[in-house]
Amino acid sequence: MDLTQLRMLCLVAETGSVARAAEHLQRVPSNLTTRLRQLEQELGVSLFIREKQRLRLSPVGHNFLCYAQRILALSEEAMDMTRSGEPGGHFALGATESAAATRLPELLAAFHQRHPQVALALSVGTSCDMIDRVRAGTLACALVDGPLASGPLHGCMSFSDRLVLISARQHAPVLTARDAAGEPLFTFPPGCTCRQRLETWFRQDGVPPGAINEVHSWHAMLAGVAGGAGLALLPHAVLARLPGREQVRLHALPEPIADAPTWLIWRRDAFGPNIEALKKLIIEHNDR
Repeated sequence: MDLTQLRMLCLVAETGSVARAAEHLQRVPSNLTTRLRQLEQELGVSLFIREKQRLRLSPVGHNFLCYAQRILALSEEAMDMTRSGEPGGHFALGATESAAATRLPELLAAFHQRHPQVALALSVGTSCDMIDRVRAGTLACALVDGPLASGPLHGCMSFSDRLVLISARQHAPVLTARDAAGEPLFTFPPGCTCRQRLETWFRQDGVPPGAINEVHSWHAMLAGVAGGAGLALLPHAVLARLPGREQVRLHALPEPIADAPTWLIWRRDAFGPNIEALKKLIIEHNDR
């Protein structure tokens, strides 16, 4: 099934005649007859009731016609978007939990106000997951933890932040990983950059981390730490927005463990108007 067959179907349904539809498409009638027969064979149903002088849509044909018209309309919309060079159509954006919590509310509100014609779909996950989906093409772009490794993706540093280690308020100062050796840790599932940074920190100091407690929200992480059940690493911008943050103690981390840039990434061969518009907004936001 292709767009040409769908156009043929719609024209024949509209005119009730293969000859008139063929004239409109500048084709011979036998070509339309053959292509429509092939479509019916592929679908396994009869789309038309064939009479001596004309064709009428069958009941299934009427239902299929609605889908064909919608597909053709979406096709035209997509073509118009690519020809105009202006933002529009479907925009699949990905982001980490931290970026979604701290950067996206203001950024996407401004984007929607400026480009209301864009149908934006947001996905949230770990940096590894977002990078894989951009590479696969299921996301147009994503805000992920940087820096960006070499490969088929391109990007730019968009925001900067600091990672901080948090503990219960009564915890002794943590100056090195040795001061936290063996203590339980709260992290997101594998693929989380904060988890990778924690593991690197312990490995560099030559001490083992404690048991890993996987959670699925920053609020759960903060609650566990405040209750004295372990330590956690998270962006300072996220902590600053969490209620109850005064119940934990902050510990500074060394470079480059603490450095937490957020990058906007996209496929090198897929930098379109929607990504360009988002990148422009990020630059404007940073220049304020």
